[in-house]
Amino acid sequence: MVAELGADGTLTVLAKGTNEWVCVPGNENKIGEPPMCMNPMGMRWMMDAMQGKPKPTNESPGMIYMLCGATQRSNTDPADKTSPAIPIGPHWMITWPFDAKENGLPTTVRDKGAWVMFAGTPFAYLHVCGTPWDGNEYNEGDNALWTMRYARS
Repeated sequence: MVAELGADGTLTVLAKGTNEWVCVPGNENKIGEPPMCMNPMGMRWMMDAMQGKPKPTNESPGMIYMLCGATQRSNTDPADKTSPAIPIGPHWMITWPFDAKENGLPTTVRDKGAWVMFAGTPFAYLHVCGTPWDGNEYNEGDNALWTMRYARS
């Protein structure tokens, strides 16, 4: 199905589909509104995050993909709506509680490979980059450039 996702997490169906995936056209020019597709558990995770629930309620791993990339305000706080935007390239999200230390995965925003976003929170998930760009990393305090390169402040 293709649906518009409201700020409160409500869905307005634009076109019915033939499987369980939901795709949202979003607005890639607006921070926090990327085009994306989600399976049912990924959708549940996203709705829980949007509705400010204390933890996600998906009972099995979910999948979300954002092949246009996205912008995110924080790598540590899913509810952050005020920090400067961080551009993130095309990626897949496996929405299941990943423990970065236990799994030996990095937590730094990067444009290739895999890393854990929102590490240490109930919303931690595995972020898998969709294209091998330059291998840049973003650290808090860096200037985020929209070319997906990150400049040290």
